[in-house]
Amino acid sequence: MVHDATRRPVGGFTRLALGALSGLLSGYAAIAVAELVSAAVRPESGPVIAVGGAAIDRTPPAVKDWAIRQFGTNDKLVLQLGILAVLSVLALALGALATRWRLPGALGVLVFGVVGALAATGRADSTSATDALPSVVGAVVGALLLYGLIGRLGTRERHPGPAVEGAVGDGPDAASAATEEPATAGLGTDGGESGWDRRGFLVAATAAAAASTGAGLAGRSLNSSRGQGAVASRTKVVLPAPVSAAAAVPRGAQLRIAGVSPFTTPNSDFYRVDTALVVPKVDATRWRMRIHGKGVDKEATLTFDDLLRMPLIERDITLTCVSNEVGGPYVGNARWIGVRLADVLARCGVKPPSKGGPADQLVARSVDGMTIGSPVEDVMDGRDALLAVGMNGQPLPFEHGFPVRMVVPGLYGYVSACKWIEDIELTTFDTYDSYWVKRDWAQRAPIKTQSRIDTPKPFARPGTGTVMVAGVAWAQHRGIDKVEVRVDDGPWQEARLAAEDTRDTWRQWSWPWQAQKGSHTLTVRATDRTGRTQTDKRTRTIPDGASGWHTVVVTVD
Repeated sequence: MVHDATRRPVGGFTRLALGALSGLLSGYAAIAVAELVSAAVRPESGPVIAVGGAAIDRTPPAVKDWAIRQFGTNDKLVLQLGILAVLSVLALALGALATRWRLPGALGVLVFGVVGALAATGRADSTSATDALPSVVGAVVGALLLYGLIGRLGTRERHPGPAVEGAVGDGPDAASAATEEPATAGLGTDGGESGWDRRGFLVAATAAAAASTGAGLAGRSLNSSRGQGAVASRTKVVLPAPVSAAAAVPRGAQLRIAGVSPFTTPNSDFYRVDTALVVPKVDATRWRMRIHGKGVDKEATLTFDDLLRMPLIERDITLTCVSNEVGGPYVGNARWIGVRLADVLARCGVKPPSKGGPADQLVARSVDGMTIGSPVEDVMDGRDALLAVGMNGQPLPFEHGFPVRMVVPGLYGYVSACKWIEDIELTTFDTYDSYWVKRDWAQRAPIKTQSRIDTPKPFARPGTGTVMVAGVAWAQHRGIDKVEVRVDDGPWQEARLAAEDTRDTWRQWSWPWQAQKGSHTLTVRATDRTGRTQTDKRTRTIPDGASGWHTVVVTVD
């Protein structure tokens, strides 16, 4: 008999390694094919995005806060990389398992497809069962590939049976035995492996890797191109001149001190904290927003052009995320342009509770399924609550809510700043809990008075002499009245406040410190216009924002 030189026995360890590699290739293929199929459904239906979204929805608030503190705006990237790492480990395990139990190993890939499908269809923004297709199709391809690759490794051999009587010797039976190759030929008593198709395995594995890469790149490209209509619509937006323009920023509002945050935060530097793993790209020409619910006499559906035809106002407003720790970076100031939310609601017949309205909560819904509940009284009490369409002189960036978002001075973002808004429902706090309230955050969350030292930085080593201590303080919709600084446990010293723009913006401050050698702790506190000084009691961000004094330790050389 002529033996195939490419089929030779494979040892147990090598077989496991090749099986694990097969599992990894199969997982890679499943993710890549799912990416391609998601281009025909929607990017958010891909398994990594779907599972990541489900993970965000089910993560305890304390863990989310930890992730934001540790990774900042890279938290979403870290989550996705973590999901891919877990999937890779599981794929390796399934591949190794399949070397012993081929079919169960392949079926294991299908199980993860089911998990991805359930995650995709279970998201709040899912509107069709087709969201399950990417995970299902990708899992089927991955399972078939794993089954095929393991087949190239051959089958596990059985122990040889007892010798057949009369088969050894010089007789005819011996001659027959010498020319025939029984099923167990070449086996030892250790239960080794049959020959494996080395060339076939290498060709199949290489082809699978190449095809998967092509599918993944094609899917990524197609998903990117899906947003071109939205990009084009944003490019064509010309923001009308506001009927009420923001006053010029006072000359003294921006201190000429290195290291202090600029009074106006550039769009590219403005913080972003949300749950969207894929930034929604909404075509402004197709955007619609419905207004309905309790106390709405005239339900309305508005287009983007409808908003642009309404009187627009322009205001400087500082936003703060409730996840911002004391001294944290999740606060920024921008010039917004938009329509007064109170005017839009009034057109629909909505009245605040103080004037007999039956609804005390406004629930804003985003295209990504996020729900944010705001007090109706707050958005209709005369403050400049906006349906914003522009930011710092430009149409909203996609990351910050294009085409339309809410901006409400004085409220933390999770109860006011709905991005990519598409629906407003008037209801009550007693009958509906929004996304974050279901996760143990407070229903109502006015921004707490806070202050931050921007310079010197923690662990800085300034020289002796005059050192400028400076930073920002905020108490949106109340305004900052005073900022004080102390060194170590010394007396509080009043800092110089920069000019105030409005009570809805942060305020810069500075204090000249006569620094002496040694290690020192600098502490800041602010007092708002109601006369309330921020407390020194440290609290977590949950349930309604952090409190406490910001401190910085420096060493003077």
